Amino acid sequence: MEKTRCPWCGNDALYVAYHDKEWGVPVHDDRKLFEMLILEGMQAGLSWITILKKRESFRTAFDNFDPEKVTRYDGEKIAELLENPNIIRNRLKINSAVTNAKAFLEIQTQFGSFDKFIWGFVNGKPEMHFYKTLAEIPAKTPLSDEISRELKRRGFKFVGSTIVYSFMQAVGMVNDHLVSCFRHSLI
Repeated sequence: MEKTRCPWCGNDALYVAYHDKEWGVPVHDDRKLFEMLILEGMQAGLSWITILKKRESFRTAFDNFDPEKVTRYDGEKIAELLENPNIIRNRLKINSAVTNAKAFLEIQTQFGSFDKFIWGFVNGKPEMHFYKTLAEIPAKTPLSDEISRELKRRGFKFVGSTIVYSFMQAVGMVNDHLVSCFRHSLI
């Protein structure tokens, strides 16, 4: 029997696998949270499938999203990234990854982990939503506005409210699988 999925993933095998195994699953690993924050920023103005297709190349190019390594990227490394055809070659986005790595490490120092900081906004558990159609799912919420403001205050870039809400969906801080989707009840 065919599983009912959120319609946004379509039939693309990569997108379906992402939907079925990752999207909306609570993430508490700091490195994975950093990766998703950077990739969501890279996606700004593009489709998520574009980022998914380049994700392995991003992992290689950005030292598996090790924030300590990313903070040390200098002009030479940034120039190398700007020449890499397998990633998004946007100077502002690449520079923001370095800036965000520094802010990320500061949060880890202050809170013990980025996980503790970011999940504190939802009291450590996913907000459960019960949307029936894609049209009901917001692009941003008052909570994503609040998180966006706090991340910006702490020096992060490419963390507008829409990007933050997309991050929240991806890392399972909110369950935005449609109620008809087989994944909704599994979160």
